[in-house]
Amino acid sequence: MANIVRKVKAADAELKDRLVSIKRVTKVTKGGRTFSFTALVVVGNEDGIVGCGLGKAREVPLAIQKAIDDAKKNLVKVSIRNGTIPHEQTTKYGAAKVIIKPAAPGTGVIAGGAMRAVLESAGVKNVLAKCIGSSNPHNVVKATIKALTELRDPYMIADLRNIPLEKVIGK
Repeated sequence: MANIVRKVKAADAELKDRLVSIKRVTKVTKGGRTFSFTALVVVGNEDGIVGCGLGKAREVPLAIQKAIDDAKKNLVKVSIRNGTIPHEQTTKYGAAKVIIKPAAPGTGVIAGGAMRAVLESAGVKNVLAKCIGSSNPHNVVKATIKALTELRDPYMIADLRNIPLEKVIGK
């Protein structure tokens, strides 16, 4: 199956950012150690648009700002129906394996830290999610976004198969 990634412009919506992780990293040089910070940020409009970005700088606020700018360049459109996802999806990115399942209204977002940030930024209200394998926030965030972009709604399936929507839904 071909991956269908729908890129979105940053100016299309009011985006909210969430800081997933921040780390101090060290570069050892001849003159000693050089410290800097990396920030992983997820941005989204809580209505089907989400993206992640990585920033690195000598100070924390500058690293966060760079990460936000990077995330705005990597926005994707996510298929959400009635506050949940259309179907179950399992995806792997690196050593992080992610399972997301649709949930009944009122369930809430049942997910870990990095996955929760992505799902809430995307606007998913009811979902069950589990991260298996690596808990590295970078890979978990990328695996979650990959899983969300691979979701297919009934409209997309009807269009791909060239059949009416009623036949896909089963009414």
